[in-house]
Amino acid sequence: MYVIVGLGNPGREYKNTRHNVGFMVIDKIAKEHNIHIIKRLHKAKEGKGMIGGESVVLVKPQTFMNLSGESVRKVIDYYKIEEKTNLIVISDDISLDVGNLRIRKKGSAGGHNGLKNIILHLGHDEFQRVRVGVGEKPSGYDLVDHVLGHFGKEDMELIDDSISRAAQAVEMIITDGCDAAMNTFNKKGR
Repeated sequence: MYVIVGLGNPGREYKNTRHNVGFMVIDKIAKEHNIHIIKRLHKAKEGKGMIGGESVVLVKPQTFMNLSGESVRKVIDYYKIEEKTNLIVISDDISLDVGNLRIRKKGSAGGHNGLKNIILHLGHDEFQRVRVGVGEKPSGYDLVDHVLGHFGKEDMELIDDSISRAAQAVEMIITDGCDAAMNTFNKKGR
């Protein structure tokens, strides 16, 4: 069983913001695999289904970004999965250009508070992650305003494409392994 967590903030005011790209990828995966995310458990919205012959749980933590680890820890403990191999976390990344993906097996939080809290609650940074580029904050902008802001028209086509590719990357991690997904999707600009 795999637990696939998309990071974001609950509430209508955060829908389709840069910080909610993880939620958007989860929604894309759910739609493509006919998984209904309706259950409210473990401080999250969850849905169970199958991807590539494997059982999966799609998770959208409802704790707000900075406390995502609380929900992730509860989900992992409940389903008794091995987080080093069967946890995939999807998040936004301001250090990547819009449209780029970065897949890793482990690593630091890179300044991302949601990842930082997950690392805190797991006690290690060895879990697979798919980071979706949302672009660097413009000079003079506040970081919070940038990540909680919406994508401009010029970025919407790129972000829609990267959400689709991130969903494909998650599926490839499950079916072919993280190395295959890294080799396929960790390419600049596509």
